[in-house]
Amino acid sequence: MSELSDPAHVGPLTRDALRTPRAAAVAGIAFAVLLFIVLLVVRLAIPAEADDAGDWLADDRRRNAVIFALNLVPFAGIAFLWFIGVVRDRIGAGEDRLFSTVFLGSGLLFIAMLFAGGAVGGGLMLDGAARPTGGVWSFGRRATHTLFHVYAMRMAAVFTISTTMIATRLRLAPGWLTVLGLGTGVILMLAVGVFPWVELLFPTWVLALSLHMLVVSLRTGSSASGRASVTPR
Repeated sequence: MSELSDPAHVGPLTRDALRTPRAAAVAGIAFAVLLFIVLLVVRLAIPAEADDAGDWLADDRRRNAVIFALNLVPFAGIAFLWFIGVVRDRIGAGEDRLFSTVFLGSGLLFIAMLFAGGAVGGGLMLDGAARPTGGVWSFGRRATHTLFHVYAMRMAAVFTISTTMIATRLRLAPGWLTVLGLGTGVILMLAVGVFPWVELLFPTWVLALSLHMLVVSLRTGSSASGRASVTPR
């Protein structure tokens, strides 16, 4: 008799299969909440036309709010990395090489660009004793904007589209989530940096996907527990 047919081995495998989507859901929810806070705080604290560090950087309340948001960036990246890992584990042997390569590559590049933008922004603001000069501030602000909006959010768009295609092929996502994912990816690809607040679509999509995975895993876990309770020993 093979190990897979042995009841001693079926139980742990079933439990692992049930835990994986829950871990992905928790990581995705944590990432979505953290990134949403970062984007919201930065948008509200930094003026839309802040070409000069000027008075707003001398405002301790605004400056401390942005520093707080930048300190959340590494934790958001860690949660997103964990989310990628457990989603790949969930996909398992059913992953398509093309989509899985784009999925993994775009996710890792998003984290790299997110960290790079946070590092440049933090370097401009963490030294409270020395206010950056106009040229340094302008360069740093534009570099941060380019890293995040031109590169990171477009990698997020690619990640959204590839993840949606994988989930749709494997029938892991309902129709409404497929439409939401594809729409979010297209909007991020074309409109980010043009319209304010568009980048909030990415954490919103991750949150929707994660909540769906959590609900499905809880239902599956409840069904499995119910079947186990009536199975004769």
